[in-house]
Amino acid sequence: MSITIAQAQQDVDAWIKTYGVRYFGELTNMTILTEEVGELARIMARRYGDQSEKESDKGKDLGEEMADVLWVLICLANQTGVNLTEAFEKNMQKKTARDKDRHHQNPKLRQ
Repeated sequence: MSITIAQAQQDVDAWIKTYGVRYFGELTNMTILTEEVGELARIMARRYGDQSEKESDKGKDLGEEMADVLWVLICLANQTGVNLTEAFEKNMQKKTARDKDRHHQNPKLRQ
């Protein structure tokens, strides 16, 4: 199944209105987002970094943790009236205009 960003925003909104009663406040969701990013960071640091992975983290699904981050980010976008499709497209244009040559010229990125 393939889903667009716009569809994800609609699906989250429908889920919240059907099962979630209402959105948590924006500041609460910002805190939850921070918590979810921290959980993702913990797995990344231990699985791909220098720390050994704890037994309790070995079964954690990296994709599920990323989806948790995306879910809360979509909630915040919905609450604040941000169209993530438009924001993402604008961001890609900005990055392309700003960085189209920069990374190719970075000797640290050459193999």
